[in-house]
Amino acid sequence: MKIVLNSYVSKGLNKGKDPLSNRAVSNDIEKPFLFFNKCPIKDEVNLLNLDKIADEIGIKSLVAIDETKRLGLGSFKALGAVYTIAKIALGNLIDRNDNNLLLKAKQKLKGVTFSTASAGNHGLSLAAGARLFGAKSIIYVSKNVPRKFIGQLEALGAKVSIIGDTYDESLQAAIHDSKKNNWTLISDSTWENYDTGLDVMEGYLISISQALKKIRNNPTHIFLQAGVGGLAASFASYCRKKLGYSPIIIIVEPEYAPCLQKSILKGKPVVVKGQASDMGRLDCKYPSRHAFYSLSETANAFVSITETESVKGNQFLSKRGIHISQSSSAGFVALKKLIKRGDFLLDSETRALCVFSEGDVR
Repeated sequence: MKIVLNSYVSKGLNKGKDPLSNRAVSNDIEKPFLFFNKCPIKDEVNLLNLDKIADEIGIKSLVAIDETKRLGLGSFKALGAVYTIAKIALGNLIDRNDNNLLLKAKQKLKGVTFSTASAGNHGLSLAAGARLFGAKSIIYVSKNVPRKFIGQLEALGAKVSIIGDTYDESLQAAIHDSKKNNWTLISDSTWENYDTGLDVMEGYLISISQALKKIRNNPTHIFLQAGVGGLAASFASYCRKKLGYSPIIIIVEPEYAPCLQKSILKGKPVVVKGQASDMGRLDCKYPSRHAFYSLSETANAFVSITETESVKGNQFLSKRGIHISQSSSAGFVALKKLIKRGDFLLDSETRALCVFSEGDVR
């Protein structure tokens, strides 16, 4: 485990905004819920109050946001691309009381192809959203993506293209082919001159806003796992808006892909190199620019966990009946490890919040 404290917390690099963009990570839930409430399929967040595990690891309480069943797709990502496609399809029509809203959206998107690169869950959301609104989808995945995900994508009507050994390589292929074929690229990341990922992050706000309404006592510590940083930035921004700077927010990455941790040390987004992590959905070597700058303001620390720590922590949960992926359990793994180290004021009065972002992908 490696720990990097964020010296920019509460101030942020460039006040938490990407200097190359006029947009920033949103913490406004009004628009997401406007679309979500018109969606033909919607659900509430599921919270797990893990009192027995809290006692076992030595803290007062542990609550996990359980996204393993979200919208039938099994991940928080279900809220992202579907929401973004809905914004594109419905636009200003969303404010109207129109029974033909879905039909008009399908007419607008007739012949449109949405594309993305994915390690699994974002692709499922995009494929589901495209099918819902009558559009086509093509998903680029690396050779390391589980066959289970590929089968699920194809079952949703997506064309799947397997390119590259890493997410970043499949992303470059998706960008190239989207420009060439005039497809609409919806990535869950952002980079220079591309910020559609901000709309995806905006959809994630539905989860954290639903959760904070249900949690009885505000958390003292919040653990958020990160790949490119979309979930972490979205959740952290909303938590700061609602809870201020009282809770300690810790961002967790694999030791093989600590792109946010390395970037905060450099003071700018940087590429990291390394072998593939078994925390597959977190195995991203370059951060979302907007997510990074936002987290430079909202996060207290960036922690990377080893593959061994990930396996042991995941097995700990599995033995107690919680079967989720290693990517999903990363926040809890860091929490458990940091309690043993005695860091971040983690003690018998701690009320911790984690996110179980997806189910078991094996």
